[in-house]
Amino acid sequence: MGKALRIGHGESRPHDLTRLDSVRADLTARIAALDVRAPYARDLAVDVDAIRTIAHRNGLDPAVTVAHFLDSALARGEHGSLIHGWLALLSDAVRCERRDLAACESFAAACSVRLAG
Repeated sequence: MGKALRIGHGESRPHDLTRLDSVRADLTARIAALDVRAPYARDLAVDVDAIRTIAHRNGLDPAVTVAHFLDSALARGEHGSLIHGWLALLSDAVRCERRDLAACESFAAACSVRLAG
């Protein structure tokens, strides 16, 4: 994608919001495509890593957090329909307007519950 939009602690300039909306739309489409493939595919880690990289470059820290947990779930063998809930959570994180530490911690708590359950 291009340079990161991140200016400082989750701040962005007004003209960058359109670009951020475009990034969110791209990530949402990628997640939807993964959701369609998830019941039939076993190797989603490369796609999750690409989503995490794009989210990181654009300051979407809650999505980065969820992607890390999703990667852990994949590594421990979760696949198929079990991945649907993870992808829904990742999609929520991508759309989250907040990009601060508290938002990341909230998503991490949700992921921890899901991973332990």
